[in-house]
Amino acid sequence: MAPFLTSGIPRRRRVFVIAVLAFFIWALLPIESFNPPRRLVNSVMMMGGLELGASSPPGGRESMLKYVDPLIGTVNGGHVFPGATLPYGMAKAVADVDNWAEIAAGFVSDTSKVTGFSHLHDSGTGGSPSLGNFPLFVHPGCPNDDHLNCNYSGATRAVERIANSTVARPGYFSIALSNSVGYEMTASMHTTLFRINVPDQGDIVVSNGTTAPNSPLLLLDLTDLGKTRRGGSIQVDPETGRMTGSGKFSPSFGHGQYSAYFCADFSGAGIRKTGTFVKEKADEKVKAMGIDVGESAVPAGSAGGFVQFNRPLSSQFLARVGLSFKSVAQACQNAEKEIPGFDFDSVVKAGEKAWSEKLSVIQVDHTGVNEGFLTTFWSGFYRALLSPQDYTGENPLWNSSEPYFDSFYCIWDSFRAQHPLLTLVDPKEQTRMVRALIDIYKHEGKLPDCRMSFAQGYTQGGSNGDVVLADAYLKKLHDGIDWNLGYEAVVSDAEIEPEDWTRVGRGNLEAWKTYGFIPNDDNDKNHTGPQTRTVSRTVEYAYEDFTIALMARGLGKRDDERKYLERSKNWENVFDPDAADQYTDAGRGVIGSDFKGFMQPRSRNGEFTYQNMRLCSPVHEMHKCYFDTVYDTYEGSPWLYTFYVPQDMASLIVRLGGKEAFIDRLSYFHSSGIIYMGNEQSFLPTYQFHYGGRPALSSYWLHQYIPGQFNSSINGIPGNDDCAMGAFTTFAFMGFFPVAGQDVYLLTPPLFREVNLQTPTGRRATIRNIGFDPMYEAIYIQSAKLDGKPYTKNWIAHDFFYHGGLLELTLGRNESAWGTRDEDLPPSSSTQTWAP
Repeated sequence: MAPFLTSGIPRRRRVFVIAVLAFFIWALLPIESFNPPRRLVNSVMMMGGLELGASSPPGGRESMLKYVDPLIGTVNGGHVFPGATLPYGMAKAVADVDNWAEIAAGFVSDTSKVTGFSHLHDSGTGGSPSLGNFPLFVHPGCPNDDHLNCNYSGATRAVERIANSTVARPGYFSIALSNSVGYEMTASMHTTLFRINVPDQGDIVVSNGTTAPNSPLLLLDLTDLGKTRRGGSIQVDPETGRMTGSGKFSPSFGHGQYSAYFCADFSGAGIRKTGTFVKEKADEKVKAMGIDVGESAVPAGSAGGFVQFNRPLSSQFLARVGLSFKSVAQACQNAEKEIPGFDFDSVVKAGEKAWSEKLSVIQVDHTGVNEGFLTTFWSGFYRALLSPQDYTGENPLWNSSEPYFDSFYCIWDSFRAQHPLLTLVDPKEQTRMVRALIDIYKHEGKLPDCRMSFAQGYTQGGSNGDVVLADAYLKKLHDGIDWNLGYEAVVSDAEIEPEDWTRVGRGNLEAWKTYGFIPNDDNDKNHTGPQTRTVSRTVEYAYEDFTIALMARGLGKRDDERKYLERSKNWENVFDPDAADQYTDAGRGVIGSDFKGFMQPRSRNGEFTYQNMRLCSPVHEMHKCYFDTVYDTYEGSPWLYTFYVPQDMASLIVRLGGKEAFIDRLSYFHSSGIIYMGNEQSFLPTYQFHYGGRPALSSYWLHQYIPGQFNSSINGIPGNDDCAMGAFTTFAFMGFFPVAGQDVYLLTPPLFREVNLQTPTGRRATIRNIGFDPMYEAIYIQSAKLDGKPYTKNWIAHDFFYHGGLLELTLGRNESAWGTRDEDLPPSSSTQTWAP
């Protein structure tokens, strides 16, 4: 997702050098041979010290955790949260650093200094820094044994980390700092627990050769990553050391404010001094600040409380921080209930068990598979379960017996891969998420498109919550879901324009219904929202209406089905058959290709206007198309959005000149560098060769992006993770990809010998490669059998994953005729009868 303002940090600024090199290599290779460039694959893996073909035995229930590396994506804009948390956990503890361009999730794997350790984070987001509330920080002692000589503000207390000291694994994070303090942390659902290690000697070198007595001073700051705090309070109990407090903060990609609360307790060292601080000024006499506790207001900036301890007898002590979005009392209750005994190792083990149970729904035979590939797969699956975050019981906005999830950040990113993945691997939680979305509609009047910290975020495209609901409905998620209310919610998006459609719903609906597209000169006087992204919103609205039609059919609403199927054709109204992929560049002359026919902006009078076909792609002015800019596509080019007709690819292929011309165009899109895999819209085009009867090409390009852009290195994802990059990787390794909002999965060979998934009905869904080659020379399906019978379709329906079965894929080194006939192609609305 991207920031609201162009003056902010763009969502994805970089195209990896390795990707550019890869595209150069691909351009020199004859694609007809379909043999992946093994030199590229080997070079990428060897850079990580790994060797292709290394043998690893099949793992048991616990062994997959050793392949999870939470640090993947913690540099170059991946913004991955690598700290301690549970699946969908609210509490997320990690070190925060002073690399202000990269701290969306707090931690960055570079040489920046550590400013503190906070307890609430998001993962993989763009926009402004998110959460990072109430960081704690420990000085091992203060110069001259005077607490007034310690540094308190975020800027002055920052300390360098010890190189290579970071350890991250599911449920655990640790790091050592140059001031002689080491931090270990773990978490329950709403509580963090720190084990803080200090030297065992009497005097400690604290900075620049200065020594201090071993008397740790722990401070807790009321700030957040974005420095957005207003007001708040802090209290320190001089007897027990308990610190409680709160603050009001701004969300990172939305309107409004949210309140957060904490309750911190300590164990393992005697209390020596307590007090409060404002910026660099500490005061041992003042034990409370804030209007909420009957004291003076807390100034903006660094401010909070401190506790100084006697030297710990065991060279370590513990800090437990309960969290809540409702009250201090609830924060304390959360801590006391979840971690009553400060038993650090037990909390770590509980976290490992929780992650193991979630990940074990997928079982693979990875014999012969390179360890780097295993790390890429399991780490991607792990990241897909970090958000949305389960805030059930913590919603201060309304009382409800329904679940509440937050950090849908953003559905524009997650609907394409993450939510369909959760439907397969964690249907119980995906069902609860759908119930939460519908409950948000019930209380706020619209489904969210982006939501964080109890605030409405900004709509990036259409109303993509519609696709999430339709996908869940078609795939038989029903437990506790009020589908009548859910259908009411998606129809509201399609028919009722909100007062402010910058945050929810769809804008320009009157024009949409009148013209069948969003004119780029529409002057919507009805309500508020930016008159931008007219092309990308048109194709997205059209697809969302299609998914509503599928829901309507399943619910027996035939008139609605016909209406929304008709509106799903509106993409045709922004297709300009004469639009050419050529432009003049100063100094380089005419640039482009011979391809014609692209999605283009259109005026109310029916005339097409012009947007450069490559604008906002890696090859031409990539960072132009954001929420508040003047352009007609969002975070992508007309090249990209021309392929977004998943409801009727058959008609699009005809418009683009037939199957051969379509395949040539899609191949050029991938080989020319116009595609950017760091944005989620590029996931489906990687598989759209299936619609042209060339599923082998989908497999070919997957094997270029893995490991070319998705790998086990520290920068092993090409863009903000959004939990979606992890989901894409998971699907790629398992051998299929969802067309979100439809009962369709596009098939490619798994990157394992065999993949097994649990099903809701108890039988396992198994995909088995016959003739599997861990060197990945044989990556093309020659034939297939489903439960022992020949299977020729290049896609499969959800029934396979619901009821289970055995899909056997025989592999070879060359493209075959499998999945190439018209009757084997995925369905399109213009050529096949749809059924939910």
